[in-house]
Amino acid sequence: MAVQKITPFLWFDGQAEEAAAFYTSIFPNSKLGRIVRCGTAGPGPPGSVLTIEFQLDGQSFVGLNGGPMFKFTEAVSFMVTCDTQEELDHYWTKLTEGGGNVVECGWLKDKFGLAWQIVPARLFDWVADPDPEKSARVLKAVWSMKKLDISALKQAFES
Repeated sequence: MAVQKITPFLWFDGQAEEAAAFYTSIFPNSKLGRIVRCGTAGPGPPGSVLTIEFQLDGQSFVGLNGGPMFKFTEAVSFMVTCDTQEELDHYWTKLTEGGGNVVECGWLKDKFGLAWQIVPARLFDWVADPDPEKSARVLKAVWSMKKLDISALKQAFES
């Protein structure tokens, strides 16, 4: 896999390989990469996965089986921008499968506890519009939703 300057490095509790397979099954242009296994020096049992490299839609990541000491929080999330409601629904459904949790305002946590924002590609254009009434209507609509509805947000912007 190509090396990029900044790569998200995700800490899992023994689930890095499962998570990488899950994520690569959801996003197009994705693949699993190199797996580094523990040797006799540890830190895990010999042969167990220490790290796994993977790409999601061309973006490189590394998963680490670091143990139970650290958990994901919403302080870091991954934002997925979507052009259509069908695309938004796809990512929302797939990322909440198997124990994910719906949060609010387009946020969810997947079954591994990683936070995601599934949003319309136009959302920040609408929110940053110089007309404060338009942007306020869009924000008010976002705050009333769990999974975002692109047509309702567009209507809030245009009304």
